[in-house]
Amino acid sequence: MVLAALRLQQTKRIPPAALYAAGERTPPKQAPVFKLMTAILEACIFATVMGGFFGIILKKNLMMKIISMDVMSTGVISCYVLVASHRGLFTPILETTEQAAESVAYADPVPQAVILTAIVIGFSIQALMLVGVMKLARDNPTLEISEIERGNTP
Repeated sequence: MVLAALRLQQTKRIPPAALYAAGERTPPKQAPVFKLMTAILEACIFATVMGGFFGIILKKNLMMKIISMDVMSTGVISCYVLVASHRGLFTPILETTEQAAESVAYADPVPQAVILTAIVIGFSIQALMLVGVMKLARDNPTLEISEIERGNTP
Protein backbone atom coordinates (compact mmCIF):
# COMPACT_ATOMS: atom_id res chain seq x y z
CA MET A 1 0.00 0.00 0.00
CA VAL A 2 2.80 2.39 0.87
CA LEU A 3 4.62 1.54 -2.37
CA ALA A 4 1.47 2.29 -4.38
CA ALA A 5 1.04 5.57 -2.50
CA LEU A 6 4.67 6.51 -3.20
CA ARG A 7 4.18 5.82 -6.91
CA LEU A 8 0.98 7.85 -6.87
CA GLN A 9 2.79 10.68 -5.14
CA GLN A 10 5.57 10.69 -7.76
CA THR A 11 3.15 10.71 -10.69
CA LYS A 12 0.45 13.06 -9.39
CA ARG A 13 2.49 15.13 -6.93
CA ILE A 14 0.41 14.35 -3.84
CA PRO A 15 1.91 16.01 -0.75
CA PRO A 16 3.85 13.54 1.44
CA ALA A 17 1.54 14.16 4.40
CA ALA A 18 -1.35 12.60 2.50
CA LEU A 19 0.47 9.26 2.47
CA TYR A 20 -0.20 8.65 6.15
CA ALA A 21 -3.44 8.36 8.09
CA ALA A 22 -4.82 11.53 9.64
CA GLY A 23 -3.30 12.26 13.02
CA GLU A 24 -0.47 9.75 12.59
CA ARG A 25 2.87 11.40 13.43
CA THR A 26 5.28 8.69 12.30
CA PRO A 27 5.50 6.88 9.00
CA PRO A 28 4.30 3.28 8.91
CA LYS A 29 6.71 0.41 9.52
CA GLN A 30 8.64 -0.88 6.54
CA ALA A 31 6.88 -3.58 4.60
CA PRO A 32 8.61 -6.97 4.17
CA VAL A 33 9.23 -6.07 0.53
CA PHE A 34 11.36 -3.12 1.58
CA LYS A 35 13.31 -5.28 4.02
CA LEU A 36 13.94 -7.83 1.28
CA MET A 37 15.06 -5.13 -1.13
CA THR A 38 17.35 -3.69 1.52
CA ALA A 39 18.88 -7.11 2.16
CA ILE A 40 19.47 -7.63 -1.56
CA LEU A 41 21.06 -4.17 -1.86
CA GLU A 42 23.29 -4.89 1.14
CA ALA A 43 24.42 -8.15 -0.46
CA CYS A 44 25.19 -6.41 -3.76
CA ILE A 45 27.10 -3.65 -1.99
CA PHE A 46 29.08 -6.21 0.01
CA ALA A 47 29.92 -8.08 -3.22
CA THR A 48 31.06 -4.81 -4.82
CA VAL A 49 33.32 -3.92 -1.91
CA MET A 50 34.79 -7.43 -1.72
CA GLY A 51 35.27 -7.57 -5.51
CA GLY A 52 37.22 -4.31 -5.38
CA PHE A 53 39.23 -5.49 -2.37
CA PHE A 54 40.24 -8.78 -3.98
CA GLY A 55 41.00 -6.95 -7.23
CA ILE A 56 43.45 -4.70 -5.40
CA ILE A 57 45.15 -7.70 -3.79
CA LEU A 58 45.14 -10.19 -6.67
CA LYS A 59 45.62 -8.11 -9.83
CA LYS A 60 49.20 -7.47 -10.91
CA ASN A 61 48.53 -4.70 -13.43
CA LEU A 62 48.57 -1.16 -12.01
CA MET A 63 45.60 -0.01 -14.12
CA MET A 64 43.53 -2.94 -12.87
CA LYS A 65 44.47 -2.05 -9.29
CA ILE A 66 43.27 1.52 -9.83
CA ILE A 67 39.99 0.31 -11.34
CA SER A 68 39.54 -2.12 -8.44
CA MET A 69 40.14 0.69 -5.97
CA ASP A 70 37.46 2.76 -7.72
CA VAL A 71 35.01 -0.18 -7.58
CA MET A 72 35.70 -0.60 -3.87
CA SER A 73 35.18 3.13 -3.30
CA THR A 74 31.86 2.97 -5.14
CA GLY A 75 30.76 0.11 -2.89
CA VAL A 76 31.67 2.00 0.27
CA ILE A 77 29.82 5.11 -0.89
CA SER A 78 26.79 2.97 -1.81
CA CYS A 79 26.85 1.43 1.65
CA TYR A 80 26.85 4.88 3.21
CA VAL A 81 23.92 5.95 0.99
CA LEU A 82 21.96 2.85 2.01
CA VAL A 83 22.59 3.43 5.71
CA ALA A 84 21.68 7.11 5.41
CA SER A 85 18.39 6.35 3.68
CA HIS A 86 16.96 4.18 6.48
CA ARG A 87 15.35 7.14 8.23
CA GLY A 88 13.39 8.56 5.35
CA LEU A 89 13.10 8.83 1.61
CA PHE A 90 11.81 12.34 1.06
CA THR A 91 13.96 15.38 0.38
CA PRO A 92 14.08 17.86 3.26
CA ILE A 93 12.05 20.67 1.71
CA LEU A 94 9.91 22.74 4.03
CA GLU A 95 6.17 22.24 3.74
CA THR A 96 3.63 25.03 4.08
CA THR A 97 1.64 23.41 6.85
CA GLU A 98 3.02 22.42 10.21
CA GLN A 99 1.33 19.00 10.25
CA ALA A 100 2.77 18.04 6.85
CA ALA A 101 6.30 18.78 8.03
CA GLU A 102 5.93 16.66 11.16
CA SER A 103 4.38 13.57 9.58
CA VAL A 104 6.96 12.88 6.86
CA ALA A 105 10.19 10.96 7.34
CA TYR A 106 12.79 13.17 5.67
CA ALA A 107 16.21 12.00 4.58
CA ASP A 108 19.10 13.49 6.53
CA PRO A 109 21.01 16.01 4.35
CA VAL A 110 24.29 15.77 6.29
CA PRO A 111 25.26 12.28 5.01
CA GLN A 112 24.48 13.47 1.48
CA ALA A 113 27.02 16.28 1.84
CA VAL A 114 29.61 13.88 3.26
CA ILE A 115 28.99 11.47 0.39
CA LEU A 116 29.53 14.23 -2.18
CA THR A 117 32.78 15.14 -0.45
CA ALA A 118 33.90 11.50 -0.51
CA ILE A 119 33.14 11.26 -4.22
CA VAL A 120 35.23 14.36 -4.99
CA ILE A 121 38.13 13.17 -2.84
CA GLY A 122 37.99 9.71 -4.45
CA PHE A 123 38.04 11.27 -7.91
CA SER A 124 41.09 13.39 -7.07
CA ILE A 125 42.95 10.40 -5.61
CA GLN A 126 42.16 8.37 -8.71
CA ALA A 127 43.44 11.18 -10.96
CA LEU A 128 46.65 11.40 -8.93
CA MET A 129 47.20 7.64 -9.20
CA LEU A 130 46.63 7.76 -12.96
CA VAL A 131 49.26 10.50 -13.29
CA GLY A 132 51.71 8.30 -11.38
CA VAL A 133 50.94 5.35 -13.68
CA MET A 134 51.46 7.58 -16.73
CA LYS A 135 54.90 8.56 -15.43
CA LEU A 136 55.76 4.89 -14.86
CA ALA A 137 54.52 4.03 -18.36
CA ARG A 138 57.10 6.40 -19.89
CA ASP A 139 60.00 4.42 -18.46
CA ASN A 140 58.53 0.90 -18.54
CA PRO A 141 56.97 -0.87 -21.49
CA THR A 142 54.49 -2.68 -19.22
CA LEU A 143 52.42 -1.85 -16.14
CA GLU A 144 52.88 -5.26 -14.51
CA ILE A 145 54.24 -4.82 -10.98
CA SER A 146 56.69 -7.72 -11.22
CA GLU A 147 58.26 -6.33 -14.43
CA ILE A 148 58.57 -2.83 -12.94
CA GLU A 149 60.24 -4.26 -9.80
CA ARG A 150 62.66 -6.32 -11.90
CA GLY A 151 63.61 -3.32 -14.02
CA ASN A 152 64.20 -1.03 -11.03
CA THR A 153 66.14 -3.34 -8.67
CA PRO A 154 69.85 -2.53 -8.40
